[in-house]
Amino acid sequence: MSIEHDTPSAVEPGRPGSAMYPDSPLGEQVEGIPTGREVAWEPLVDYRRNGVSETTIHGAIAWAHGDEVIHSFGGNVLCYGRSMMKPFMLKAFTEELKDVSWEQKAISVASHNGDTEHVAAAQSLLSQEEWPLMLTPLDVPLIQFGRQVRRPRRWFHTCSGEHAAILHGCRKKGWNRAGYTLPSHEVFHAYMEEIRTYLGPDWTPLRIAKDGCGLPTVSNTVSELAQIYAGLVRDKDKDWIWEAMVRHPDLVGGFNRLDSTVLKAGDGKVIAKEGADGLLGLAIEHPDYPKGLGIVVKIAHGWNSQATWYVARAVLGVLGINLRNPYPLHRQKAFIVPGIVPERYLERLETLPTWDEWDPDQDRWLYDVEV
Repeated sequence: MSIEHDTPSAVEPGRPGSAMYPDSPLGEQVEGIPTGREVAWEPLVDYRRNGVSETTIHGAIAWAHGDEVIHSFGGNVLCYGRSMMKPFMLKAFTEELKDVSWEQKAISVASHNGDTEHVAAAQSLLSQEEWPLMLTPLDVPLIQFGRQVRRPRRWFHTCSGEHAAILHGCRKKGWNRAGYTLPSHEVFHAYMEEIRTYLGPDWTPLRIAKDGCGLPTVSNTVSELAQIYAGLVRDKDKDWIWEAMVRHPDLVGGFNRLDSTVLKAGDGKVIAKEGADGLLGLAIEHPDYPKGLGIVVKIAHGWNSQATWYVARAVLGVLGINLRNPYPLHRQKAFIVPGIVPERYLERLETLPTWDEWDPDQDRWLYDVEV
């Protein structure tokens, strides 16, 4: 029995386009690569209406102290690092970019909102004659105010700063800038060498995919990602990555973005970077973790800034770093699942409210209801 496409279809079995498409709506079973239905996701946050859980946000979280994974909750999920890995891809160009401005350095590792200051910083990395080399997809600003009247442009794309920085670095290195987004290019090989400094010289990714911006993204487990982020603490003084993100947090993300807010709350001791489809990486300099602490959160269903914010506030809060609650939504109250932190922090976790006194409390009447 073969899969039934609406006919005529160029992707039917035996047709020219069929080789690029799955052969079953149930998905392929590849040994060593678990799919979402096989992952032991755990609840991270639940939203309750008058004490009854109505919505549960599942995911996974890992804590790493240096090379050692010290806590894992929700399964050691295999996923793509996506934009969370920009600080590590740009480590291949730290020498070539060491003389640019701090704003240009910050935008190079950004997943920005596409505001005026973001576009200006990204464009300044290249001469106008070089702008056509930049290959991000057409896009509009990520967070918009009022009616949208701007046409899509490549510079509005959240990854335009990274692409411009890579092109700048390629020119300085003497690398051909044609094909810089391909996994066969020197850019990707240099990125892999950087990742191996954290995971060992024999590490290779199980899968390489095309990210939303066109650059390659590779598969890692959540534990591996936490180890890599712990390494960011170890190497914080070896290049400008850490300082650039701390100096200009609003260029890294933008208005009301979680990573920008964490960077400001961390007072130079925390690096935060969001990644598409539910990723948050935290690199934390803390006296209890002399080898560097890396914490990575993966939300099962994809990006959910509100729920991820509550998790980030909780894990930072138990470490003595105060992150504000997200702006309230007119919805149920959020509650944190204890497993997101190691057992030693449970008592502290219970003291961190997920609400503020000015939050709406509209999911019940303020008197006993009898039926």
